[in-house]
Amino acid sequence: MNYKNLCEKIIYLVGGKDNIQNVVHCVTRLRFTLTDQSLADIDKILELKEVIDVIANEAVFQIVIGPQVMDVYKDFMKLLGDGVSQDVTVKKNIWRSVLDLMSESMSPILQPLMAAGMLAGVLSILSLTGIISAESSTYMIIDSLRNAIFYFLPVFMAMSCAKKLNANPYLAVALAVTLLSTGINGVEGLNFFGIALPTITYSNSFFPIILAVWLMGNVDKVLSRIIPNTITYFFKPVLTLLICLPVTLLLFGPMGTWLGDGINLICQFLMSTVGNWIVVALYAALQPFLIMFGAANFVMPVLMNFLTTQGYDPIFLVGSLISDAAVGGALLGYFLRSKNSQQKQLFGTTAFSAFMNITEPGIYGVFVKFRRPFFAVMIGGGLGGMFAGLMGVKGYSFAGLVSLTAWIGDGDYRNFYCAIIAVVIAIIGAGIASYFLGIPDTDEENSVQNKKRNLEIHAPVEGKVISLTDVEDKAFASEALGKGIAFMPEEDIIYAPVSGEVVTLFPTQHAIGLKTDYGIEVLIHIGIDTVELNGKYFKSFIKQGDHVHIGQEMIHFDREAISKEGFDNTVIMVITNSHDYLDIVPTNENQLSLNQSCLTVVLS
Repeated sequence: MNYKNLCEKIIYLVGGKDNIQNVVHCVTRLRFTLTDQSLADIDKILELKEVIDVIANEAVFQIVIGPQVMDVYKDFMKLLGDGVSQDVTVKKNIWRSVLDLMSESMSPILQPLMAAGMLAGVLSILSLTGIISAESSTYMIIDSLRNAIFYFLPVFMAMSCAKKLNANPYLAVALAVTLLSTGINGVEGLNFFGIALPTITYSNSFFPIILAVWLMGNVDKVLSRIIPNTITYFFKPVLTLLICLPVTLLLFGPMGTWLGDGINLICQFLMSTVGNWIVVALYAALQPFLIMFGAANFVMPVLMNFLTTQGYDPIFLVGSLISDAAVGGALLGYFLRSKNSQQKQLFGTTAFSAFMNITEPGIYGVFVKFRRPFFAVMIGGGLGGMFAGLMGVKGYSFAGLVSLTAWIGDGDYRNFYCAIIAVVIAIIGAGIASYFLGIPDTDEENSVQNKKRNLEIHAPVEGKVISLTDVEDKAFASEALGKGIAFMPEEDIIYAPVSGEVVTLFPTQHAIGLKTDYGIEVLIHIGIDTVELNGKYFKSFIKQGDHVHIGQEMIHFDREAISKEGFDNTVIMVITNSHDYLDIVPTNENQLSLNQSCLTVVLS
């Protein structure tokens, strides 16, 4: 979300840029050092809908924003420029950020992908039963709708991820449709200023366009700084496209081809040394990754060579068949595991598509988001592929699960039976694996007191229980930041009250944000105004991006030293997304130890 308008209003209401000496942020609030605090219009600031509270006295001037304060701070610093001190940024896990970007960008376009998968399955059934001929115009019209959704996937992805990558969505779409144009997509013999370009098919892929949009966002920033405002409207768009298109054609597009060529060399080496069976197993296990990165077509030259010289393919047609079966099996396992009706619909629809040989909805819509199904396919696909390879199963044509009879070939019923067994192994293996690997967002929700629909949050520290309304901090006491509980600590260790990911660890280590595997967002704040200690008396045992378990030691703090410095050492814990639940109920106990529950989250 863009907070530029809010930040402009705050700057004006605190007396302008010249009145701001310094600004930093805590996990909930902006902290100002103002030249003249009397210039700040507190009443007007409180009227801003994004502002929860203003804390102003002789010592401090704070504007309480809430958990989104980090995003507000980024826009705030862009407006202020280099004239004030900035906060220390927190390092992010790059790989997790990439996966999160893929998942978040895919979520908005799940519906058309699911529709395309369902259409493919329905058309296959109608064609096989003879209700509609595959050569009829009716079939071709409906199939054009299905095919267009996958063909123009880069366009959907460009629009979806542009804002997340700070790129103009319309320029991102312009770049995507350029890559899909008849002059570039799949065209042979292209060169750019004499530099030969490999033949690349950009349709049905999204890896190159994500990289291209990421580059576009960075190019936009640079051009905004160097192009005068008077001509930026006219020149920045064309320069952005002229920079991003060549880099995409010369670098991002070929990356999938390079990946394919590398895997091709590995396959050829394994085939000539270990044997075909290991290549079948590997390809069946890894095909979803190749589809995701747009490198699945690398096998076509080798595959066609097999078909023309031997009359059959012993590797890739077999591996693809088994991989599709494993994808369907993994989704089926999730379908059986899930208790959520919306998720069941998603898993069921994408599983049906996979069994119809359309795996993209499952890979892009489920695998990228939940990640664990990749491992399930590696298990099921690897086992099924190993069996098929050892039995010497051959692929005589491009036939999938809905046309298994094509695997009979020229009366080769043994080949047909072995193909069926391999498919069953893949489905069962992947299904069992995904069922027991579980669904990250709902595992604990389904396993912990599911019948009562309540979830328990453990105490993060031993000590005396304090009502949140009695905390000497108006923002927390008013429950504006979420419902919760507080403690007068009797030890110096903060323990994980839930199992989940460390999504925020403030550089001063006085505050930590956790997100459970089932969606509850927990903020633990150690002391009041202890950010001013700048990390003194705090020591962290974890880092941002870690996954912690209930009872795990997270932070050591010297409560006595903090008190001697004049700070309140009350430990506060709130559920920042309290509005997502029916209620957050604190315990009635006056004293708690670590193995006791302190909050009950009422789900329904």
